[in-house]
Amino acid sequence: MKKVLLILLLVIVAFPAIAQSKRIHYEKTYQKYFCDQIGGGTEYYLLDRSGRVDCITKDYAIEVDFANKYTEGVSQALYYGMKTDRKAGLLLIVENNNERKYVERAEGIIKHYNLPIKLWTITPEDLKGD
Repeated sequence: MKKVLLILLLVIVAFPAIAQSKRIHYEKTYQKYFCDQIGGGTEYYLLDRSGRVDCITKDYAIEVDFANKYTEGVSQALYYGMKTDRKAGLLLIVENNNERKYVERAEGIIKHYNLPIKLWTITPEDLKGD
């Protein structure tokens, strides 16, 4: 029983590292680059401690997520915008062309429900732009 629990614990601890290893860059790398480009601040904690806005500007509260997490990103962007009294923003990270479908899905949701979310995308090539 102890061996099973130990193996389970190791899998749980290692899973985020395994999932991240498939990525070209960490989410924080894209977050910092984008936020610096638009003159925002990173890691803004909501006053009630219910969340952390990835990038905040005078006008926008922006959630940053990998493209396949677009559904979570849409809801978080709306929530952060509401809690900060700013417009909602969502930056989707697209590391390969197969992930473009997720951007299209996010755009479809935003358009269909007329959601007040500004959507941006970023790619690994964007990071090489400077």
